[in-house]
Amino acid sequence: MPATGAFEDVRLDIDDPVAVVTIDRPGSMNAFRGQTLRELHQAFTLAEHDRRVVGIVLTGAGDRAFSAGLDVAVLHAQVTSGGTATPPVDEGWGGPFPGSPAMADLQRMLTWPMAIRKPVIAAVNGVCAGGAFLLAAACDLRFAADTARFTTVYSRRGLIAEQGVSWLLPRLVGPAHALDLLWSSRVVSAPEALAIGLAQRVVPPDRLLDECRAYIAKLARLASPHSMMVSKQLVYQHLQRDLGEAVDQTDRLMRESFRRPDPVEGATAFLERREPRFDRLDLLPPA
Repeated sequence: MPATGAFEDVRLDIDDPVAVVTIDRPGSMNAFRGQTLRELHQAFTLAEHDRRVVGIVLTGAGDRAFSAGLDVAVLHAQVTSGGTATPPVDEGWGGPFPGSPAMADLQRMLTWPMAIRKPVIAAVNGVCAGGAFLLAAACDLRFAADTARFTTVYSRRGLIAEQGVSWLLPRLVGPAHALDLLWSSRVVSAPEALAIGLAQRVVPPDRLLDECRAYIAKLARLASPHSMMVSKQLVYQHLQRDLGEAVDQTDRLMRESFRRPDPVEGATAFLERREPRFDRLDLLPPA
């Protein structure tokens, strides 16, 4: 596993309690190739297992693009081969993926951020297109610069909704908005993304990363990292389960949580009228 900073396509910067992962290919509008995806896996694994990190921000280098999606050269090879030019898995197109083994069903080429055991915010600082649209959608929250633009792009390239975007997008914006975005591949402005639920916050570009850092810093001050980890897993698992099954699972996990120190600390902090001092996550090191 490379050390922090030992990447070519990606940057990883950690400043307690925030890790910022930057797709660093501004000359190609941060489009990703296999190496980019592999380095993203490695950077997120390092951040997830770093005790200092409470939340992770994913963004793109420069002010033009979050990411334009799949690199044109890779897409051209796929199209001209009739889809038979399958890149080697170890180039980053396949696993192993970062995140919880308990969330293996979510660990696919572009949806693995949902399996990360810490909050993940996409800081969308410009164009967010194609595969990058799905990668951002798979982050827990999307904060956008007011200059950001979103497009699925698939239909205008003669492609179908790929890699699970047909599963995820309707859950974020509803079936009608999802079909509109997939059919038309039109460009969606940041204010519209906020209005339909695709983005959670829209701010001026020079405030984007500060907004993300401040959000995570507040979580680090006030929220239990263990509680956030379990709640994230439950939300994504319960998208595919019946209500009764979801209630039964949460009842069991709630009883288990009472044996942890966090509920005691939370109640004590409330009674003493102070901010809680929750322990950070100690995850097993990656294999």
